This record gives sequence, structure tokens and C-alpha cells, in this order.
Amino acid sequence: MKMKVLITSLLLAGMCVMGMNGYAQKAKVKKDIGLQLYSVRSMMGSHVDPNAYNTDYYPVLKKLADMGYTFVEAAGYRDGKFYNTSPEEFKKNVEKAGMKVVSSHATKELSKEEIASGDFSESLAWWKECIKAHKAAGMIYIVTPWLSVPSSVEELAVQCRYLNEVGKLCKENGIKYGYHNHAHEFEKVEDKVVMLDYMLENTDAENVFFEMDVYWTVIGKASPVDYFKKYPGRFSALHIKDHREIGQSGMVGFDAIFANTDVAGVKHIFVELEEITSDLETGLKQSIDYLLAAPFVKASYSTK
Repeated sequence: MKMKVLITSLLLAGMCVMGMNGYAQKAKVKKDIGLQLYSVRSMMGSHVDPNAYNTDYYPVLKKLADMGYTFVEAAGYRDGKFYNTSPEEFKKNVEKAGMKVVSSHATKELSKEEIASGDFSESLAWWKECIKAHKAAGMIYIVTPWLSVPSSVEELAVQCRYLNEVGKLCKENGIKYGYHNHAHEFEKVEDKVVMLDYMLENTDAENVFFEMDVYWTVIGKASPVDYFKKYPGRFSALHIKDHREIGQSGMVGFDAIFANTDVAGVKHIFVELEEITSDLETGLKQSIDYLLAAPFVKASYSTK
């Protein structure tokens, strides 16, 4: 009897080890997963003062590539440069590290005069230079990361016309233009329309895509999957985010989100960390390991 118990215990232990090894093997599978570099702003320099960015940021990029990240989304564009380096140098550093340049967050807010007049000439001139720099860096996407809740539906309509104009300009230059949400876009403007719904319905799908931040959508008391189904094909990119490390909180239904990426039109996914449990490098590694091991995350979402 004791021998049978011993044999059973050894078998169970062996199965446990095999299970752990299997999980580890899954975690080593290569998948196309990007990182929004806002996550590593403390490692690259200050996002508050772009002039404080450390131009010797290659070691940071190499660490990310070694973890398994395969492409990046920048958050350090200013005055024709990325992280205080030329577009060409930024592209060179990313590719030298073993990753690809895919996207960048950049925007030019309309002035009060432009909103009142509907004349976007000044801002569009800025965008022309911005697009030129992004093309030189090899970007596929430019994404506007923020728009405050407008004071009226009329102002929201003006902002949507602006997004359409910027998107049209980007398209003419071979770049796709998108908008990234936070939680406030799920509020109503003048208690009449949900801001994000209005934006989706009043921007041209040919010129403007949406980069859904799944965490902020949940915080905004909305369902990412419901939006995918209501506006199919509009979400070319996703920010995969959690309260801290990916998969840590249990409040974001990642399995359901990834099960509906085809409906959403997803082509690229970006991890973004804003808060961490311990240290940043551990959080970055834990987050990508979760996605690499998750059976519901495909190897790639891009058709290229």
C-alpha cells in the first residue's frame, strides 16, 4: 500500500513538472507583441520635459527585445525628433535592438480660434511636418492619444472634422491615422451623445481608425467586445493593459477580447504599463510572458 502511494506521488510530481515545463515552453513561443514606450518613460527620460529624454536609449530597447517584444509605439515625438534623436536614428536604434517601428502617439490640439472658425490651416501645417518625420522613422500609424470632453456636441463635431482632415492627410502620405481612448470618452456630451460613439460615427473609416485601450474602456464602464461588435473593423490596434501587470487584476476579460479581434479588425497589439506591483522590468516581463503563454493570443494579427 505504501509502495502504491509512493508511486502515485511520484507520478503526480512528474505530471506537475511536465505541466510547468509545458507552460514555460508556451511562454517561449514567439508572437508579435508591441510595447507602448510610455511604459518605459522612467527608463528613457521624462515625458513631461521631452528635452530630458536620454538619447542613449538603445540599451532600454535591447532589454525589451530580449524579453520578447517585437515592435514599438513611440511616445516621445517633438519638433521633428523622437526621444531627442532624428527619425532615422530612432528607426536605426529600434531595428538594431531587433524590433520594428510601427506606431507613434503624437497630436496637435486645436486652438480656440480654430474651433470657432473651423479653419484648421495652422494645425494642418504642423501635421505636415509631423507626418514627414514619422515617414522617415518608418511608422505605419500615427495616433492621437487624447481629446478632452468637448463643451458641446457642436464642438465635438468640429473635432471630428479635424480628425477626418488629419486622417486624410496621413492617408495621402501613406500613413494610417488613429485615435486612442481613455475612460472619459464614454461620458455623454451635453447629456446627449456618448463621446466615443459620436466619434466613431462621425469619422471616416477610410481615414480614421481607433486604438482601443481595453483597460480604460472597462474603467469607463463599457465592454470592449460590445464596441467591437457595434463598430466592426474600426479597431486596428489595441492597448493591452491591466490595473498593473497584464492578467493581474482579473477585471479585464482578455480571453473574450482576443476571441473577437477579427470582428474588431485588429492588426497590432501593444502592451502598456502605467502601474506596477514591484519593479518595472519585472512587470514588463510578467506582462509579455502572460500573453506569450495565453492560448487565446495569436502569433500575429498583421496580414503583412
